[in-house]
Parts: sequence; C-alpha cells; structure tokens
Amino acid sequence: MLYPRRGGKGARRLLLSLLLLAIWKAGSSQVHYSVPEEAKHGTFVGRIAQDLGLELAELVPRLFRVASKDHGDLLEVNLQNGILFVNSRIDREELCGRRAECSIHLEVVVERPLQVFHVEVEVKDINDNPPVFREREQRLFIPESRLLGSHFPLEGAADADIGTNSLLTYMLSPSDYFSLDIQASDELSKSLALELRKVLDREETPEFHLLLTATDGGKPELEGTVHLLITVLDVNDNAPLFSQAVYRVHLLETIANGTLVTTLNASDADEGVNGEVVFFFGSDVPVNIRKNFKIDSSSGEIRLIGKLDYEETKSYEIQVKAVDKGSPPMSNHCKVLVKVLDVNDNAPELAVRSLSLPVREDAPLGTVIAFISVSDRDSSVNGQVTCTLTPHVPFKLVSTFKNYYSLVLDSALDREKLSHYELVVTARDGGSPSLSATASVSVEVADVNDNAPLFAQPEYTVFVKENNPPGCHIFTVSARDLDAQENALVSYSLVERRVGERALSSYVSVHAESGQVYALQPLDHEELELLQFQVSARDAGVPPLGSNVTLQVFVLDENDNAPALLPLTTRALDEADSPRQRLLVLVKDHGEPALVATATVLLSLVENSQAPKTSSQTSPGAANAEVALVDVNVYLIIAICAVSSLLVLSLLLYTALRCSVPPTKGACGPGKPVLVCSSAVGSWSYSLQRRQRVCSGGGAPKTDLMAFSPSLPPGPNMSEENEHPEVNSEHSGNVSPTFKLCL
Repeated sequence: MLYPRRGGKGARRLLLSLLLLAIWKAGSSQVHYSVPEEAKHGTFVGRIAQDLGLELAELVPRLFRVASKDHGDLLEVNLQNGILFVNSRIDREELCGRRAECSIHLEVVVERPLQVFHVEVEVKDINDNPPVFREREQRLFIPESRLLGSHFPLEGAADADIGTNSLLTYMLSPSDYFSLDIQASDELSKSLALELRKVLDREETPEFHLLLTATDGGKPELEGTVHLLITVLDVNDNAPLFSQAVYRVHLLETIANGTLVTTLNASDADEGVNGEVVFFFGSDVPVNIRKNFKIDSSSGEIRLIGKLDYEETKSYEIQVKAVDKGSPPMSNHCKVLVKVLDVNDNAPELAVRSLSLPVREDAPLGTVIAFISVSDRDSSVNGQVTCTLTPHVPFKLVSTFKNYYSLVLDSALDREKLSHYELVVTARDGGSPSLSATASVSVEVADVNDNAPLFAQPEYTVFVKENNPPGCHIFTVSARDLDAQENALVSYSLVERRVGERALSSYVSVHAESGQVYALQPLDHEELELLQFQVSARDAGVPPLGSNVTLQVFVLDENDNAPALLPLTTRALDEADSPRQRLLVLVKDHGEPALVATATVLLSLVENSQAPKTSSQTSPGAANAEVALVDVNVYLIIAICAVSSLLVLSLLLYTALRCSVPPTKGACGPGKPVLVCSSAVGSWSYSLQRRQRVCSGGGAPKTDLMAFSPSLPPGPNMSEENEHPEVNSEHSGNVSPTFKLCL
C-alpha cells in the first residue's frame, strides 16, 4: 500500500483526504483495499479470507474463487493463507486513463452453500510518468516590431498521472528578453506564453535559444524539457487576434454528422496579405479530435465529422491557431471547449451468472438461485436501473450491491403442482423515454420424495370360487405416486400375519412390480369363508414412503360336499306306538344338481323275557334302496354303522349290569320290554321301561330310549316310499331332512 510521507501540513491534509476517501469507499462495498500501481508480483494487498469471515480450511472445499469482469489476471488469492496479492503488472494509466477514481471490482464466489462478496481494490497513482512535450523543439518567429508585453503562445507538457502527480509547474531558463506567463483555471489546463520584456533588435540578436522545463508534483519529482528556438523577424508586426480566448459549446451526443459546432472569429491589424488569417488545429490536438471535428481554414467554421458518445468522451478541448499570411507569418491561438450532453441512448445490460439449478422442492426460503448484474452506460437518471421479475412466481429479486441482485426463493415450491418456471428479469433505466432489457431464467424444480403411493380406495372386496387352481390371479392392486423417477417407482408386498395356524403368505402372494395378487393353493369355503389381508405399496425414495390397502377375499361355495347323516332326538315312545316301526331317512342338499342319500331303519319292541332277535328283514324295494344307498354314499353308511354298533354295545352292557342285580322293593320287575332296532346296516336292541321307573340309585326316573322317525307320516305305504325314494325327495322340496335320536 502507498502512504504519503510524513511532512508538512500539505502531506497531512493529503493523508486525511485519502483516509476519508478510503472510509467512504469501504462503506460502499463489502471490503475495500488499495494497492499502488506498478507494484511487483506478489505484493500483499489484503487478508481477504479473514476480512470476509471465511476459514482458511474451507477455501478449497467450498470452491473459493475470485473473478473480475475485465481484469481477472491482475490480482490473485493464495488459497493456503487467504492473502490477496498482485499477480501481474498494474498500470493505472492503462487501466483507467485520466479518471480521478480507479479501482478493480472483484467478485468473490464461494459455493456449498453459494455466497458472493464484492471487493473494491483501489489502484493508487504513483508518479511513474514524467511530463512530456509533444516535440523536442518549438520554433517561434517574432517580429522585432512587437511591443513590450506581447505574448507568444507555447505548447505545454502532458503528464499521464493524476492528482498531485500531474500538477505541473514550468520554469524558463534565464533571459533578459522573455519571461514565462502561465494562465490557469479550474476547468482548463494551463496556458503557456512567452511575454516580451525587452524590445527586440534583430540586428543585435537575431535568435534566442531557451529551455522550458515542466516539473510534476510527485515525490520524487519528474520533469520534462523542450527547446525554444526564437527567430526575430523584421516584418509583419501584428498577429491575428481572436474575438474571445475560449469558445464554449454544448452538444447532444446524438447530434447529426456535419452539424456546425461553432465559428471562430479572428482579425489582423495588418493590411494586405499580412492581415489575411487562416485557421488550423494546434499541433498538439489529439487524434480523436481530428477524427470527430474539422475546421474550415478560411471561414473558421468547426463542424462535426464523427459520432459523439458521452459514455466514451464527455468533453473535448480543441486548440485552434490563427495565422496570417505575412512573411514571416504571425499567429495567435484560442481554445474551443465542447461538452457532450448525455442522451438516453444505451439500454441496460443484464447478465445472469452462477445459477444453482435445479432447485429442490424442499429448498428453504431465501435460497439463492442465481446472481444477476445490470449496467447502463448512460449517466445520471439515464443510467439508474431498476430490476423487476415477472410473472408472479415464488421467487424475488434482492439487491445485494449497487447494480447486483440475487434471485432468491420467496415461497415454498411444490414440484407436483409446477415443475418448471420461466422467469423474465426486466431492467429499466430512468431515462425519458426509458429503455429496457430482459433476460430469461429457466428454473427446474427437482423432485423430493414427499408423496406416498396412494390407492384409489382404502378397501377392495374380491369374490373367488373355492377349489381354484393353484397360482391363479385373483386381483390386481394399483397405487399412484405423484413424485418423479425413483421417488415414484412403486413396489408391492404383503403385510404378513397369521391366518389360524398358518402364515398369510402360504395362501396368497403379490407381484412386487405389477401388484397382481395370486392364490397359492385351492381355497375351501368350508375351511375359510373370508380371507382379509393388507397389501403395502412403497416407493423407491430415500427414505421410502408407503401406504396400505385392505383386500377382503370372499370364498364362494361350490357344491363339492355330499350330505352326512347326524343322530338327533325327536320324542319318547309310549304304549300306543306299534311294536314295529319302519323309519326311512332321506337327506337332500341344496346344491345344483341336488345330491340325495336315504336309509331305512326297522324298530321292534319285545318283552324283557324274550331274547333279542336280530332282524334284517327288508322288503325287496328296501333292498334295492340299500343297493342304491351304497352306490350313492358308502361313507355315510359306514359312519352310521359305526355309531350304531357303539350304541348297541353300550345298551347291551347297561342291560346286563341291570339284570344281574337282585330284585328289591321298588326295583325293576320282570316283563321289561326290549327295543330291537333293525336297519340296512344291522340290528340292535335295548330294554324299554314303559311308563316305569328305572332303578338307578336315588335319582329321578329317566326314559331309557326315545324313538325317532323321519318327517314322513307313518302308514301302510311305507314300503312303497322305500321303493321310490326319489319321489320323497321331490316332495320334500327345500326342507332339510332331519332325524333325531333322543337318549
């Protein structure tokens, strides 16, 4: 950094001014540094990482980088220690010309998360340019007749530095005839002239050789010199005179080519050719003036021949000479100051950089999406730019620094509602009429797994016939996920549970991708009428989301079971009943076609003294029915025989025990009747106490045996009914046949 040396009051004032300027500069940006021009490579500028509040260890992981729009190679940052240093030669005059302020604007960008900082590095001028005269020698022709106090203009020196370093002082080598006259103003550069202090005598001194020295105000001082060769003439002793020393003109930058700028007026007191005046641009007029302006040597008219641009050059200082045609010629000079007025002829410029796309739909509010910079080459209100964002979207523009904006998230995103935004950023200046520029920003919303798969309804009812083939498809479940890609990839599975003593997965399975539900084995209505279970749908997101649906599978009955006879109780036998009973048992189910089974049971009542006789007498029709019965359902007959045999054995054992007991008072007496039952499957007998009490201790009397009969009325046509069981079946209709055996 460059600091003024300690010294007098002027140095202290300069130091105070620089400090105030630095404070003002720092307030207008986040970080402000200064560096002298021509600093060597590696010159320390500032601890940028520390001043920005960044840790050295996070510079590389967070992709710390420094960028400059036009001068990216002048400064660099050491990522090891976070120091900003000079990377290449900085020439302030090349960088900023003669502008009073010169700075390099740096954008410091770090990512993960994305941040941007603005750094202003002011380039301090050093006195590295000496005053320079355009020519090494200036020739002047002065008639000996010129009066004392006459002035003869000289071309001054130029210094590429600014400020104090460009403040020039002039000194003329000692002379008795001439002195240096300097005219200075706030707006114009210094005007130099030689003032005649002693009458010239060509015969005595025909020539003078003087040295003009220009010294700048830098520390150390630099200087430049020019040789003045003065020739004393003997004729034409009146130089042209301009009507005014300075001509001031204001032109709009959009003025048309060929427009008259001004007309110069000069007169010469001499007569003849010595009084004829021609006009020329001074030899020190720069090239850009000669490209934009021309002067008519006879009339003194100055016209525009180029295009003015306020953003490039705000004013022109033109030096004009008026020279007469005398011999030797005499000349004088004036200045034309052309000020260019700004016109709103530049539209704003937009630049969108550092896009963070796509944006996750769960991004927090305030997330930076992009950085936008705007500029306008116009000045004043014509260069004041405002930015707007259209249409109404969940984003907003936030001003960060001067003409820099951040596009940030202003409200929550939902990709399932809108996954793409086309934003238009409009920059409009304050001119009248105003000019604008637009830039499009395309924002994609990245999906987040925030939607679980959903079924169309919470429960489905499915009907399946029993005895289905193994592996048959019974239903297909389907769930929809509003997310995208893997977050919407749905897979299905069973919610395992126990069905009785078995696992659910032994009954059904579900295909993970298609959602098809299969029955793994034949279902039996008599075993499982309703199978209720849940199917789960899960997406492939991280973490996965899911939901369940309930399936109620009703197993429909088919006629796959023949009827079975079961022993039931109807009423007790009494004395009015016939000693012989013929029972026809007919069983019919409700299937289509209906299945029928019949059985004939013969009952005989005998006295206790008579030996039970087994009878299997059946009518020819009954024999035919028995054959048909065996053919129809042999398993039913076997079951009836087994139950009947057990019953007969139990009754015989009970009778033997009762008869072996000695008779006592109130005990069972002789003449007990015996019930003999005969059927197609065998005969059995049992003692029957008619209206008597059975001795069984002190308990209440019990009825030993109760007869049973079918729903058919008894009569002489019983044998005919046995021969035609199908008639009874049709007659019974839908009434379920029952028989009851009461003990």
